[in-house]
Amino acid sequence: MKRFLIAISLLCLGLFSDGTIKLPAILSEGAILQRGSEIKVYGWASSGEKVTLLFKDKKYRVKADLSGNWEIELPPQKAGGPYDLVFQGENKITVKNVLFGDVWVCSGQSNMTVPMERVKEKYPDEIASADYSEIRQFFVPTMTNLNGPADDIPPQVWKGAVRENIMDFSAIAYFFAKKIYDKHEIPVGIINTAVGGTPIEAWISEQGFADFPDILKTIERNKDTAFINSFRRRRPAPAGRGPSDKGLTESPKWYENNYSPKGWHTINIPGYWEDQGVKNLNGVVWYRRKIDVPESMLGVPVNFYMGRIVDADFVYVNGKQIGNITYQYPPRRYVIPAGILKKGKNTIVIRVTNNYGKGGFVPDKPYYMTANGEEIDLKGTWLYKVGEVYKPFNFSRGGGGGMGFSAQNQPTALYNAMIAPFVDFNVSGFLWYQGESNAGRPGPYRKLMPALINDWRNKWGNQKLPFLYVQLANFMDVNYLPEESNWAELRDAQLSALAVPNTAMAVAIDLGEWNDIHPLNKKDVGERLALGALKLSYGENIVYSGPIYQSHSSEGRKIILEFSHTGSGLISSDGEPLNRFEIAGPDGEFVWAEAKIVGNKVEVWSDEIENPGKVRYAWSDNPRDANLYNKEGLPASPFETK
Repeated sequence: MKRFLIAISLLCLGLFSDGTIKLPAILSEGAILQRGSEIKVYGWASSGEKVTLLFKDKKYRVKADLSGNWEIELPPQKAGGPYDLVFQGENKITVKNVLFGDVWVCSGQSNMTVPMERVKEKYPDEIASADYSEIRQFFVPTMTNLNGPADDIPPQVWKGAVRENIMDFSAIAYFFAKKIYDKHEIPVGIINTAVGGTPIEAWISEQGFADFPDILKTIERNKDTAFINSFRRRRPAPAGRGPSDKGLTESPKWYENNYSPKGWHTINIPGYWEDQGVKNLNGVVWYRRKIDVPESMLGVPVNFYMGRIVDADFVYVNGKQIGNITYQYPPRRYVIPAGILKKGKNTIVIRVTNNYGKGGFVPDKPYYMTANGEEIDLKGTWLYKVGEVYKPFNFSRGGGGGMGFSAQNQPTALYNAMIAPFVDFNVSGFLWYQGESNAGRPGPYRKLMPALINDWRNKWGNQKLPFLYVQLANFMDVNYLPEESNWAELRDAQLSALAVPNTAMAVAIDLGEWNDIHPLNKKDVGERLALGALKLSYGENIVYSGPIYQSHSSEGRKIILEFSHTGSGLISSDGEPLNRFEIAGPDGEFVWAEAKIVGNKVEVWSDEIENPGKVRYAWSDNPRDANLYNKEGLPASPFETK
């Protein structure tokens, strides 16, 4: 796939003048190659160079073409290994410890990237018992390319899912692979190629946008270096932010032991300062509190949990910095080193920086410190003082303003750099968890997601490759009134992608957290994706999905709903009446509805609606308490009747 571009460039630089063969980064020690299908092994060399592959006592020979490209096709292999692949040209390369198994491309945005380290408190036993040398991950670092598909990436390594590596594994991918491996004992390879905060458009190739003329214009425009450079000249000047932080410029600094606080006010943790009498402040706010510690915490490391903080923080204990995180999403889990705490009063100071929206400490998260089985609750009353107030940015494009240019959010940018290098590497299928970054404009997603699926299948040359994806989890405040919701619209667009053959969707509206876009329950997500793989890839006769709305009919004041994937039958998961159903009449105004399971159908009605026309289910940002499931324990997808 366009490997001649890199070959020509390297030849022009003289890098192949010594006759060295080169392999793609993914074909390296510990690689897992796709079992059961013809395998394309490829690389680069000098023009006309002879390349020999020794594999399982058999030699395969090829000659590089004029551009230096070469490829060898191996016959299908059974699962197993390890094997060595020995390549001989003017130089010799031995790729050791190669397994044959099932390889999955795992992509999307941050919920796919969340590593096991982030969820270690939730799954301590899983981490302690990780000993799966035949589950291996190949991590792809964040890269962009606006000009066209790349042929390769910088060198990376395959790592097995064992104790020393497990913290770096994608949590979802690990739990997915573990369920597959435990069932079939076939090696599982994970290509972890995902980037947080990115839209679906960044992951589709230029050819995949054939039906999107406006996006094609953007792609062409982004190839203009002068256009891209113009954003650097329009970036807002940092000087517009006003005075620097008094907590750092005054002497003594506000975290130092000899500082005497003056002019501080009370505030509660957890909570946002905008909700506690501080209006529309973007800037730096300092928090402080004195605590007594038991003797059991003296002279030992102490675990220090401060939930989540919006946006960035520095934490000091008795004048010593013990932690710093620069953005809002990671949990704050620090360690107070032995010797910092003392007998009597100890001072904790936290410097919080917020750039936009509400700043402070996210509710319903853990706030405590612990050692030797004793805990100190850190929730409650603290003192605060404002160190700096940021002046609002002028985001207008005129006068040198502008929000800048993010390459990773541009159409094709991540496909070119992080997907294209692997399209000649046989895979078993795809895992996809993305959509949060498109929720602001959910309408186009209805066409973009099928475009992505078809594009990747075209690039890999296999229209039957399974595509398994996660529907957006529940998130944000719970609304106890019917509402319009962009997140619900996005979920509905994801639901519609099931019309593409060989797809499966993991519903996650019961696995999220209202206050965290990165919920910790990654095991159930991974295992629900694995159910789709067991059905589509392994042919198992299992229930792999929750109920999916199929059709409806009207009977007087009732609408009768029919579902697929009912499994052993429909149930209310908590034994309570069905919840989160809405119904609307001709005016389109939805009200809460009564709903009852009758066989494998659901009857929906409301005394307020005489002539019902539409029904919605779990139609909200956070449809907590939605309780329609099948008996296999899988939740129904949100939907709206058409």
